[in-house]
Amino acid sequence: MSMSIGAYWVLVFLYILLSSGNSILAFSYDYSATTECLKEPQRAQYGGGIIANPEFTHTLEGWNVHGEGTIREGISKNGNRYIIAHGRTQSLDGASQTVQFVEGNLYTFSVWVQINRGSESVAAVLRTAAGELIRVGQVIARDGCWSFLKGGVFANFSGPAELLFQCKNTNVEIWIDNVSLQPFTMEQWRSHQDEIIQKEHKRKVTFQVKFANKTAVKGAVVSIKQTQSSLPFGCGMNHHILESEAYKNWFTSRFKYTTFTNEMKWYSTEIIQGREDYTVADTMVRFAKRHGISIRGHNILWDNPKYQPDWVKNLSPNDLRKAAAKRINSVVSRYAGKLIAWDVMNENLHFSFYEDKLGANASAEYFSRAFQLDPKTGLFMNEFNTIEDRRDEAASPTNYKRRLEQILSYPGNKGILAGIGVQGHFIYGQPDLAYMRASLDILASNGLPIWLTEVSLEAGPNQAEYFEQVLREGHSHPGVEGIIMFAGPEIAGFNATTLADKDFKNTPAGDVVDKLINEWKATTAELTTDSEGSIEVSLFHGDYNITVKDPLSNSSTSWNYNLRKDDKGGNVHILINA
Repeated sequence: MSMSIGAYWVLVFLYILLSSGNSILAFSYDYSATTECLKEPQRAQYGGGIIANPEFTHTLEGWNVHGEGTIREGISKNGNRYIIAHGRTQSLDGASQTVQFVEGNLYTFSVWVQINRGSESVAAVLRTAAGELIRVGQVIARDGCWSFLKGGVFANFSGPAELLFQCKNTNVEIWIDNVSLQPFTMEQWRSHQDEIIQKEHKRKVTFQVKFANKTAVKGAVVSIKQTQSSLPFGCGMNHHILESEAYKNWFTSRFKYTTFTNEMKWYSTEIIQGREDYTVADTMVRFAKRHGISIRGHNILWDNPKYQPDWVKNLSPNDLRKAAAKRINSVVSRYAGKLIAWDVMNENLHFSFYEDKLGANASAEYFSRAFQLDPKTGLFMNEFNTIEDRRDEAASPTNYKRRLEQILSYPGNKGILAGIGVQGHFIYGQPDLAYMRASLDILASNGLPIWLTEVSLEAGPNQAEYFEQVLREGHSHPGVEGIIMFAGPEIAGFNATTLADKDFKNTPAGDVVDKLINEWKATTAELTTDSEGSIEVSLFHGDYNITVKDPLSNSSTSWNYNLRKDDKGGNVHILINA
């Protein structure tokens, strides 16, 4: 705390107040339902929305049979009613209900499911009038308790669609209860994003200025300047930045967080076996440090066989084990303590190069080794399509959670600073924000930090609009702690989502990013205290320089203040020698 010398003492009270507001249709981020299997299901969200008889209080009214088999009512010991689909011969056979959709609306979906034996994946699926099957969400259902299936869909059609429940094992019964399908307009969705940003990323702060004798200081000028935002919002960086002053200036004027797109990867640092070369990566690390830029390490190993160094692809299991051990020891030891995160094993929901050759626990073992070498740095899985593509069952949030839990339960992995990395490479077109939100909800139930690690959106008409939607959705979610875009200037080869042309003039997507950077930080304010010696202001989390100017002597007192995300209330007393 730095202070100037003055004629009197000023007492400043900071009251950190939670901002409040009414949610649209009571949006909620209660993740407890997704973390366990319950003996009795919770009530239907939004009262079931547009689902008829969502809690089966009117027996089976509104529900039909799709395909083969039958449906019947079930009643628990506590009197809870639900529906049972049995005698199924095809994966989609069972209970169904036809619901009307409106094009352009977003639909949140949830249901409680159970099966009568074992554990199986159960998905909610829509069948449109044109015969298209749209996967809404999935969960691992078990016997003896109820699991919460959460999903969502953006409606690119208007008309009826049949809600179905899919389980590939036709020998099990599917039990369902408390079904909900709630529509929202895009305007309602955006309003809720803004509301959550206000609630999760800002606090109301009251400054009260008093003399040492406790009398209020009317007319004191309080200057509030944010010196560092607590929101990690960054951009990918590659080796071209070492060759271009314009690229350096473009990047450093905007971003304090980055991921090197290729320069730390194994195929970049050891092209020829035994000849490690970290020259480019080291130079980029020094550049980032010089400019106060935090780095996510990407990546230690990659499970896709296509992206191994050429000499690695055909190694024997024994030689691969030795080479991978040398790699992880080399790169993690070299940058230990210099990074904010490691992507330990990249894309091991889609690929299994190391597991196929070294055993099912290969990824877990490399997490364990990275933890030993760099115990204070977050260790992440990093996967594509978990939030961006509901069609990709392999990368579903349910499968992501299960894989991460397997890794963390491996002996020696207790205490790892684990994190959830979802890439966010969206194909061109309207992003499915409802599915994205549901997926983030499911992932957040683990209580671990989530980062959007490589956000991009393919080029096409309306790209900037869609890109903004994705970034706002990520920023507004309470479970997301950071966002890195794999986007950038044309000169650096960012062709999917280009933020600046060859002359470093903004593209429309670049304009969106600059707009959000400015929107998500506090502007410098000069406010004058009222007759009570008070001012109130809403501030983003982050670091601030606060200056109080005495209205009588014009002397000033300054100090640094950090508004943390976990500041929930109460007050902080600061005594200042002015």
